[in-house]
Order: sequence, then C-alpha cells, then structure tokens
Amino acid sequence: MKQFIKTPRTLKAISYYRNAKTNKLTIILKVCFALCLVFTALGSVHAQGNSVKYFNNLNDKGVILDGYDPVAFFTDNKPVLGDEKFQYAYEDAIYYFASQEHENLFKANPEKYKPQFGGWCAYAVSLGRVAPIIINTFSIVDGRLVIQHNERAVKGWNKDVTGNLAKADKYWPKVSSKHGKQITTDEEKNYLNNIDKEGVILQGYDAVSYFTENKAVLGNEKYFARYNGATYWFSTEANANMFKDHPEMFAPQYGAFCGYAMSLGKLRPIDPTIFQIENGKLYLQHSQDAYKRFNKDLNASIQKADEYWPKVVAKKAGKSVEFDEPAKTMD
Repeated sequence: MKQFIKTPRTLKAISYYRNAKTNKLTIILKVCFALCLVFTALGSVHAQGNSVKYFNNLNDKGVILDGYDPVAFFTDNKPVLGDEKFQYAYEDAIYYFASQEHENLFKANPEKYKPQFGGWCAYAVSLGRVAPIIINTFSIVDGRLVIQHNERAVKGWNKDVTGNLAKADKYWPKVSSKHGKQITTDEEKNYLNNIDKEGVILQGYDAVSYFTENKAVLGNEKYFARYNGATYWFSTEANANMFKDHPEMFAPQYGAFCGYAMSLGKLRPIDPTIFQIENGKLYLQHSQDAYKRFNKDLNASIQKADEYWPKVVAKKAGKSVEFDEPAKTMD
C-alpha cells in the first residue's frame, strides 16, 4: 500500500480545499437562511391579508372617510377634516379626528359614530354593489351615518329612505363578502336579460350610441350603469349619464334577446351589430336572416314579440338562461 506523504504543498492544498468547502457550505447556509426569511415574510403578509375581516372604503394609508372626523357629522352636523395626530384604528380602518375630545367620544362608542356599510355609498349597497363617496352627501338616518356617491345617488336614496336602508342592511353582508362586486338582488330576479357571466348586457356595446350615432359602438367598463338586473357599458361618461337619467328610453327590447326569435316565443342570442330603431325602441337580431324575417312584416313581428315577452319572463326570470334552437333560415 502506497503511503500518502503530507508535504508542505499538499498540506496547503488540503487547507485550501477545506476552506473552499467551508465557504461553499457557508454560502449555501446563508442562502437557505435568506430564503427562510423571505418565505416567513410572505407567510406573514398572507396571514395579514387573510386577517382583514372588514371591507372598508379606505385611502392608500388605510384611512376611512377620506380623513374626515366621523364624530363631527353628529356633533357639528357637517364634514370636518380630521388630524392624523388624533387617530384610532377600528375594524380594519384608521379614523382621523379633529380633536382629542372627538377621538375619546369615538373610542367610548365606535358603533354609534362609524359610517355605515364600510364608508361606501349607501344607495349603491341597496342596489347590490359599492361605489365611492362624496363626503358632503352625508345624512344621519335613525342615528346612523350614511354617505352617498353623488347627487343622483342622493335622489335615488331619498325616494325611499326607510326601504333603501333596509335593502342596504340586507345586501351588505353579501356585497362585502364579494368585495363590492355586483350581486343579483332579489328585486332583479324578476327580470330576464341576455347577459354574460359578469352580468353585462349587449356584449358590452353602448346602448345609447345606437340612438345617438345610429351604429354599434363598444362600451368601456369604467362607464357603466345598472338597470333591471343588467350592467350596461358605455363609450363615454356623457352616454352613461344619459342612460342613467332615462334608462327606459335606451334599454333594448326583450332583454337584448333576438327580436325575431321572440316573435316565435323563443330565446336566441344576438349579434349586437345587427339592430334597428323603430318608434324609438331598440331591436336586435341574431343574424341577417333573422333581421329579414323580422322585417318581412315588421308590425306583426313586433306585436307577436310583445305578446310573448311577458309570458317568457314569467316562466324564465331568475333562472339560468338556455337558448332555444335556431329557426330555419329563409330561402
């Protein structure tokens, strides 16, 4: 057996190897430690996100009510901007107060002074969704602070304050659990619409543009309105406001189902680019063939569709829509 002789050169090589191995192991350990810290931090963030229980209308600092003092609405009957040096966290929201006295009042009874529905528009919640607020639209209803999105929302709310408050109370748990996403309210279940899985009608085309521009114009989700259980998109804010003022003028006939199919008592989809305005009403068709059939005797087609529509609604409203088989094409 050949003996291994430890010369100065070999001893130096061994030492270098051992140091390199140690350094490599140290680097690996450091990397593992760093990864552990990252995963721990991510776990902490995830846990923190899951711990948020309340769905509030907050700014980027986590402050509710745009920083206005919730107590001042009761004591001063007006919005008063709070001061960050007087702040208190309650139900996953930070509140600012105009004075230490107001902060103390809130701490003693936060349920009395907090805004209803997480500081979101109360009227929007009564309709099954959320909307931002304009602070000077506030009102105190039965000792509760409610705030609206704008003057149009104020008018809608004031038409039936008691009824709207009851609806908002009813729908808030579901709306908040869905983080403000539109829900189908009980009232909307009485309507029948040709909508997609997100509740959008007309495949996102602008209902107003059919009338004002005599053409199909694709809408934008940032300009929207809700009417009779369907969400409408518009190409401009002006069109959205026109619709909101008079939705019955612009809403398509037969819930945006094919007009010709409805004249046969059937439900069929539409091509939103195949349309016509007759006597101030919007009719859409499934195809060019359906358009021809509908217009072969227009008055008779409209009369038949008008007669069938209430019966179809009574039978199918509130249920998942299934389209009927298509009619035979024209020769």
